[in-house]
Amino acid sequence: MTLIRWQPWQEVDSLRHQLDQLFDELSPANHGTSLRKNGVNWTPAIELKSTETELVLRIELPGIEAKDMDVQVSREAVSISGKYKAENQTETQKVVFSEFHYGGFKRVISLPNAVQNEQVKAEFKDGILTLTLPKVEADRPKVVKVNLEQA
Repeated sequence: MTLIRWQPWQEVDSLRHQLDQLFDELSPANHGTSLRKNGVNWTPAIELKSTETELVLRIELPGIEAKDMDVQVSREAVSISGKYKAENQTETQKVVFSEFHYGGFKRVISLPNAVQNEQVKAEFKDGILTLTLPKVEADRPKVVKVNLEQA
């Protein structure tokens, strides 16, 4: 009689993979615009903050170089695309298993306010792209002091 060991984590991982495939097939969002990893769409994570005068958009892009990205900013949206490059394999060093992302991606982020796209500032550090997007003057909140006169 052969003893077969039960591997619960392998079954959980298989179930997760099947559910990812199911939701990927049902989701129309981002089809054809993001990287496919094990049958799952992948897009970079973002964080968008708003102040009175500007929007600050942070995009998580670990392992990608600035030269492999294309960032375009309009008054209403930011479009970012890029490519993760795989390392070259050699005869003595072959990849046995990898969960790294390789290939191209594209993401378009709609902005809640119009921005002055000619004055965007960008910083790319430690795999985080930070875009500082000044708001258009008309979209900034205006506070006016009212003088009260006593009658």
